[in-house]
Amino acid sequence: MNHRIIRAAERGLKDIGWLQSNFSLSFSSYYNPDRAGFGLLRVFNDDFVKPGNGFGLHAHANMEIISVMLAGRMNHIDSMGYREEVSTDSVQIMSAGSGLRHEEHNIGDDEVNFLQIWIEPKLQNVTPRYQKRSFPAEKRRNQLTTIVSNEEGTAHVWINQNAKLSLGYYDAGQTVDYPLKPLNKCVFVFLMEGEITVNGQLLQKRDSIGLWDTELVSIASSQESKFIVIEAPINH
Repeated sequence: MNHRIIRAAERGLKDIGWLQSNFSLSFSSYYNPDRAGFGLLRVFNDDFVKPGNGFGLHAHANMEIISVMLAGRMNHIDSMGYREEVSTDSVQIMSAGSGLRHEEHNIGDDEVNFLQIWIEPKLQNVTPRYQKRSFPAEKRRNQLTTIVSNEEGTAHVWINQNAKLSLGYYDAGQTVDYPLKPLNKCVFVFLMEGEITVNGQLLQKRDSIGLWDTELVSIASSQESKFIVIEAPINH
């Protein structure tokens, strides 16, 4: 097994008042040559947005963009005609493909916290697509729930890449084993709350670990814990 740990305090930071972005991987003004990406996972941002603020209209192309809402309420407006509200425990994806524009703002009274995740696509210039689903925490306790897959289905959202994202919400003392076909696949685990051990490596709140060359990722929670597991290809 090979692994790389990124501690919460080692992340890049962009704080412009209304927005605080914590970068596990290189993004925007933060560049670390050792963190240019992890496999085809290119961006992993832990973002906090103040009420009444947000991201104005901007463009994307040829990227799978995933937002995992941890707290608060945001709107979503895009050039495909979608006008949505995305709230706590919701997940939205944009297969940007040949190009789209969108905007999003905090429309609630409380601070928004969401994970912004970008994964390189399998196919270029596909027709852009949007999708949203909700994954209530009370229905996910002590199980690993697939939220994003490369396969269409009614229980998750799907993207244009051979990747899978899962949310874990476990009581203290629980363990989950995540099998992995190690050929051309890696796993990135980020801990939102609590304390876990991943293949013997201790993670605390907002720490992450990337693993490869292993057939099993074993996650044990020593406290009530919430985390995300991202499985992605290493190369196209």
